[in-house]
Amino acid sequence: MPIAEDPQPRPDEGDEAGGKDPFADLVLDEEFVKGASVKEQSGRTRMLSARWKHTPPVDPGGRRSVNDGPEPERRFGRKPKALAYDAWGNLKPVRSRNWQAPLFVLLTVAVLLAALNVDGLRTWLHGGSSDTSGAPAPVPVPTVAPETARPTTAPPTTDPDQPTLTRPWAGSPAEGWPNGAEAFVLPEAKDVGVFSADQVATRLQLVKDYLTAANLDPKVIAGARPDAALALLDSQDRADAVNALDHPKESANATGWFARFDPREARLIGEVVKVQGQLTYEGDGDGGILVHTDFTYVYPVAPGPDAEKLADDRQASPGTPPQPDPQGGTAHPVGLVVRASESSGADWTARTIVRRVDDYRFYDPKHYQVEPKKLVVAKSQATKGNSACYVYDGFLHPQFRQFARAVPGPERTGPTSDPYDRSKGLSESPAGCGTVSRS
Repeated sequence: MPIAEDPQPRPDEGDEAGGKDPFADLVLDEEFVKGASVKEQSGRTRMLSARWKHTPPVDPGGRRSVNDGPEPERRFGRKPKALAYDAWGNLKPVRSRNWQAPLFVLLTVAVLLAALNVDGLRTWLHGGSSDTSGAPAPVPVPTVAPETARPTTAPPTTDPDQPTLTRPWAGSPAEGWPNGAEAFVLPEAKDVGVFSADQVATRLQLVKDYLTAANLDPKVIAGARPDAALALLDSQDRADAVNALDHPKESANATGWFARFDPREARLIGEVVKVQGQLTYEGDGDGGILVHTDFTYVYPVAPGPDAEKLADDRQASPGTPPQPDPQGGTAHPVGLVVRASESSGADWTARTIVRRVDDYRFYDPKHYQVEPKKLVVAKSQATKGNSACYVYDGFLHPQFRQFARAVPGPERTGPTSDPYDRSKGLSESPAGCGTVSRS
């Protein structure tokens, strides 16, 4: 649109005093701009100044000046994390990886589970396995020390239960008995007859070594030949024991000397045999020593590969019982309680209890011809609980409940007895095939 021009040029107005206009000769050149005392801010500067009134800027780092002071120390030599900024210089939110939170959650869950199953946690801490079958946990059995005198009564009755692979001592009063040779506590050695205290101690140790080799050696229990035990016997007794091993029969059965199982029929569970009894000594009245031993051995066994077949064959042909039976023997125990959780019988085990009462004599070498460091058996008695009657093949034969058949077994010629009762001597025990009240 056209602009109207003034009809005439403006007159010089001058200042109020009528002088000349002070800006008339002003030249806006580069020298004038540089010399200006007040400078106008740029548009970006004004924009940032307005924004920073509400949101102060954040130092992006990476550049330091001499006014920043010393650089802070880095813990363990770690580099500081790089910060991210947007195009406007604002700090971007960084998503941190918090690993503590999941760990705290897992620990909380573990504590809650442990609180809900305290018994299982206790079993796990002791290296065992928790029983989830619903059966009540076994009651701890107090430890029983080796005997110092013959007891006056039988061990107390325990809760009858079927032993298994995981609980081979279930329902047995022998669970708290000493393990193996721990029961062979030697009395203090004193001068006896022609033997000094040191010589007596040597002979007591010899008896202990023989009892261990004959009754506790895992290889011998598994059916091996008891060579270590044979080597400790004098020549005559060694010959009798070898004859019983090589030609077992009713009057000379190796089970009267050694504890052995047919590996086809039974195997020892682990290597622990529970033992209870006492070892004493006295003079023999002729300058020598007489050592008395009375120990009960409890063997936990599991079925061997041919156990069922051998049980069937034995029950089908029980044989004619001899009269009398000098070695004794007992049939399967009665009155056992089988829990519902273990009714399958797949892992059922059994126990065989052997009590041996033996005397060993050490003669006066001045009056008798003796073999140095050899044992002479003066008397030997043995009884077996839960071992088949009238079987004389040199092995103990436990009867397993899962293989019992409705087949007539050996005739019962003896009463029911408690194999754990050590209050009576073996001479008071009746002969014949009886029944044990517990095993």
